[in-house]
Amino acid sequence: MIHQPKQIKIAVLGCSYNRKQKTARFLTSLVKQEVPANCQMDIFLLDDNSPDGTGNYVEAEFPTVNLIRGSGSLFWAGGMRTLWEHVLGCGTYDFFLLCNDDVVLFDGAVSRLLQAHNCSDHPGNIILGTVQDSEGSSITYGGQKIVNKITGDTVNIAPDRTKLVPCEIGNANIMLVDKTTVDTIGILSSSYTHGIADYDYTLTALRNGMKVWVAPGYYGICDNDHIITWLPQRTPLKKRIEYLYSPKGLAYNEHMVYVKRHFPLSVPITHVKLWVKTLFPIMYDVFKKEKKVKLTP
Repeated sequence: MIHQPKQIKIAVLGCSYNRKQKTARFLTSLVKQEVPANCQMDIFLLDDNSPDGTGNYVEAEFPTVNLIRGSGSLFWAGGMRTLWEHVLGCGTYDFFLLCNDDVVLFDGAVSRLLQAHNCSDHPGNIILGTVQDSEGSSITYGGQKIVNKITGDTVNIAPDRTKLVPCEIGNANIMLVDKTTVDTIGILSSSYTHGIADYDYTLTALRNGMKVWVAPGYYGICDNDHIITWLPQRTPLKKRIEYLYSPKGLAYNEHMVYVKRHFPLSVPITHVKLWVKTLFPIMYDVFKKEKKVKLTP
């Protein structure tokens, strides 16, 4: 008797807001992905009421994409939660692939992520696809390891060519989550409006017995849009304080929730750092240097 491969369903989740060209490049790279014959891939995009008409454009040019309309004030984490909740109501999926809409996936990326998942014999897994900048010179997003257990400082992990590499913190630019993980810890935490939710999710998964892995090789292009995370000294103080509390700025309140939850001993120093970035950003302008991880040869 010939055994047919098990049928699997994967839901791809992405959010868009007011960057139609980038969203179009992302969806183009996604819809042309070839997946195994036993795999059904459904694409879901939440457009958060983009003023540039992204939603209407996607509806017209990408008819296979399931478009969900947002309120216009969901931000990234809120949008992904709203979309994920919607997808959970659409049926049973074996995998959920979270992607940023500024990623351009390499050909075969989705199939390779599924293959990477098969390399783990653990019941619950998150698989991270590493992405590089458009020049192909450095890692921009992927998996990270914690180098200081008190402060939570991390460094990027360069992927191995053939093997899964364990990690602790990951970006949801390309993040494959299996059903077991979702059944165990749910979806992104409602504690976060925009960023940090993916970091929290991977740490929460580890705390609950799941595994988080960096998949072998590279999976796409995505330039780093968070090189500087503070406003310069010339910015009026009022604006800097607004940025301190803004979900798309330093997100003080949510950042402190994250630190209290995962790195409680660093609460005082994190509080001071965030305020120093706000009151005396020149200290960071002069001394803070962003480090890049070179691609493996």
